[in-house]
Amino acid sequence: MPRFLIEVPHSAEPKACMREVQVFLSTGSHFLTNADWGCMDGVHCAWLILDVPSKEDARMVLPPVFRTQARIIGLNQFNLGQIEAMISEQ
Repeated sequence: MPRFLIEVPHSAEPKACMREVQVFLSTGSHFLTNADWGCMDGVHCAWLILDVPSKEDARMVLPPVFRTQARIIGLNQFNLGQIEAMISEQ
């Protein structure tokens, strides 16, 4: 199944930050309650990695208020054989 990294930026203003974290935690969604946060290091984003069928499915996991600002990145892995073949094709 495809794998996606979801990055959700949010406000650095302390009360707004706490409210946005609260929205994730109060959903009860396993995905959202297990998000990783960069707030304590000054990077006001949440990150999730999900195995879902499509980018749109990944976007729909988020609360509606966060969907438009989220960046969703399809992830992949490479092995040495694949890279060597790709290099030789160039």
